[in-house]
Amino acid sequence: MRLMDYLDKGASLGADSPCLTMGGDTRTYGEVQALSWRVARALDRSGVGPGDKVAILSANDPTAFTCVFGIARAGAVWCPVNPRNEAAENRDLLDFFDTSCLIFQAAFAPLVAKILPDLPKLTTLICLDGPAPGATAFDVWLDGLPAEPWEATPADEMVGLVGTGGTTGKPKGVMLTERNLETMSALTLMGYPFEGRPVYLALAPLTHAAGVLCFPILSLGGEVVIMPAPDLTSFLSLVEQHRVTHTFLPPTLIYMLLGHENLASTDLKSLQCFWYGAAPMSAARLEEALGKIGPVMAQLFGQSEAPMMISTMAPADHFHADGTPARERFSSAGRPAPLVHVAIMDDKGNLLPTGERGEIVVRSSLVMAGYYKNPAATEEVSRFGWHHTGDIGYLDAENYLFIVDRAKDMIITGGFNVYSAEVEQALMAHPAVQDCAVIGLPDDKWGERVTAVLQLHAGQTVTTDEIRAFVKERVGSVKTPKQVELWPDLPRSKVGKVLKTEVKSRLLP
Repeated sequence: MRLMDYLDKGASLGADSPCLTMGGDTRTYGEVQALSWRVARALDRSGVGPGDKVAILSANDPTAFTCVFGIARAGAVWCPVNPRNEAAENRDLLDFFDTSCLIFQAAFAPLVAKILPDLPKLTTLICLDGPAPGATAFDVWLDGLPAEPWEATPADEMVGLVGTGGTTGKPKGVMLTERNLETMSALTLMGYPFEGRPVYLALAPLTHAAGVLCFPILSLGGEVVIMPAPDLTSFLSLVEQHRVTHTFLPPTLIYMLLGHENLASTDLKSLQCFWYGAAPMSAARLEEALGKIGPVMAQLFGQSEAPMMISTMAPADHFHADGTPARERFSSAGRPAPLVHVAIMDDKGNLLPTGERGEIVVRSSLVMAGYYKNPAATEEVSRFGWHHTGDIGYLDAENYLFIVDRAKDMIITGGFNVYSAEVEQALMAHPAVQDCAVIGLPDDKWGERVTAVLQLHAGQTVTTDEIRAFVKERVGSVKTPKQVELWPDLPRSKVGKVLKTEVKSRLLP
């Protein structure tokens, strides 16, 4: 399956069915398909051919998303660019990816003008929604081209080039293939409930998880309702209005949703699957979500290098056979997906037995082709014949995967290993805590001291001693934070992850 095949499959189930909806405007499968043909022809006319890199810089938008399928039809490589990135970061990515064509919204024209002088390889600029200096207007670019089937033979299997988050140093380019996304889509359809034609609500950026989850939805002839900007009041309204069946939010937004004044009065009965992932979720908040949102919560665990579906936990897996909550699983990342081998490895390449902690490693057709123009990093991440996730975890007797930390976030205090994720789970069980970050800071006595930074719910107060006693009761004295800080908000990445490197830099002298 090539990327446009998911759209074409949906169109074969009904060209007049709703495909992409935003702000009351609905485009049918036939309309989206026709526009993607014209985009492919326009790329070809502009000299963009198989293997060339085409970037999209846009907020969530149906026309921008349609261009993804046009890029695939032209045999080119889709390079999603996060519009929330700093200008310098996007300039570096576009240059490193050898991007020759950029499709962007007029709102980002100032950013494009700023970085363009440093991008000599960028020769084709297309503005989606109006005039922009140095760019061709989208309508002019398409002028005279027929809305008839057309496609080129791709240069190879690579369909996407994705920049890794950048929170761990200089971003790398993850080369995703047709087979990677086909495996991801198959695992999605295999692992979660889909009854009837799905309606998927995309609040998160289509450049991230929200985007690739659209492909399996389209293959079933489903409708994608696109939100141009994150707004939880609109989110709840759209779930009820469109009878949404599937959606995805990162834990940070779910925490906010649980406190939303409209949640209790919103009809959520249409929901079949409410995915959460991209960061660990508090077990206490997950149980709260099962009660307030419904028995529809569904976890996924993956990374850019193995998108979305390394392990999965369907809604039913959150409960025992008798219907009681399976609380012992709430801190897990589910079970390894059917087409994925997951193991736990030590530093010497030995696979560890059940219950022992080590690095989570993966073998699957889900795993990327490698890092773009970086054979050394590719070799490092695939040593011993397995893909190395950089996460520390273990598999329990029922084969549930538990992620205890990022390898780089482990704290060694007084000779003991403390995994920050375990301490964060304990902190998140406190009713006053909305979010938190646990890091290690240099300490003359302990080597590193466990340090917790808390963001409290609005109107809540708590003392340092109360927090320390609460954590000690749950995980013991070694893992109890020796330092507790209260901040009004935590620094976050563009996708809502807490930036522990920034937390640490603020606290270091």
